[in-house]
Amino acid sequence: MIVITGGAGFIGSAIAWRLNTQNKNDLIIVDELGHDEKWKNLVGLNFRDFINKDDFINKIDSGFDFKIESIIHMGANSSTTEKDADHLLRNNYEYTKKLALFSIEKDIRFIYASSAATYGDGSLGFKDDEKICQTLKPLNMYGYSKNLFDTWAIKQGITDKIVGVKYFNVFGPNEYHKGDMRSVVHKAYEQILSTGMVKLFKSKNSNYKDGEQMRDFVYVKDAVDMTLFFLNNKQANGIYNIGSGKARTWNDLVKALFNALGKLVNIEYIELPPHLADKYQYFTEANLEKIKKAGYSNPISSLEDGVTDYVKNFLLKEKYLGL
Repeated sequence: MIVITGGAGFIGSAIAWRLNTQNKNDLIIVDELGHDEKWKNLVGLNFRDFINKDDFINKIDSGFDFKIESIIHMGANSSTTEKDADHLLRNNYEYTKKLALFSIEKDIRFIYASSAATYGDGSLGFKDDEKICQTLKPLNMYGYSKNLFDTWAIKQGITDKIVGVKYFNVFGPNEYHKGDMRSVVHKAYEQILSTGMVKLFKSKNSNYKDGEQMRDFVYVKDAVDMTLFFLNNKQANGIYNIGSGKARTWNDLVKALFNALGKLVNIEYIELPPHLADKYQYFTEANLEKIKKAGYSNPISSLEDGVTDYVKNFLLKEKYLGL
């Protein structure tokens, strides 16, 4: 049996979908549905049971009576603008610590979500080298909470028994409920439908022209396949980047979206809000040497192919994975 925490969320539900396509249905979905429409990500998926995230921890504390093979821990507060630091520490740090220790004690495969937000402004590069984790300086509390666990695991000497995956800019179906944390692909798609244009932030860095700020955009299907690579490959442990390995500009992203919709490119550049100015990443690019050395060899979708699949097979059809 495989437990997926955050299993109703964006990447978690996509992982459940991919496992279903492999005829793996003995799944426990752990999450908190709240008041948004995250529940729609579960429609069409095949799983054994759904358990509230707090109830799941209580079951672990009292002695879980199911035979768990693996825990894929995607559950977290992923808001990069969250101000409640204590909330982030409870949800992203303490919860993960408890699951990691439980998994090691019970010999359960443990894969957890870290984030490229841990790299901060990128001045130390984007190599998934555990030796630099303690020197990274995240730009927001979300990134700090993720790096705090990475660093704790390293200090505890347990990264040779677990897997952390640092997601870069993931986009794709099942992110619809994420509000302001949706990818720019989804936000721009809505802008195009309503106004025929897309607004992008102007650059405040002389090294980058407006719209030429760069990110590592990775399609969710590829992010899921890279994550599940570690499910059965138990010789590969440690912390790994999950991305495309190729930085692209916001202009590239938006042009791919207009092209997928068969519309003329129409971009307006607007001022970067002051509250984001000192937290803005101008460049991210996943170094994928480590995961490739571990044996991952699947081709990774180009930005254009990922955007086209997302638009034509999901957004235009208002479709979710699994339906």
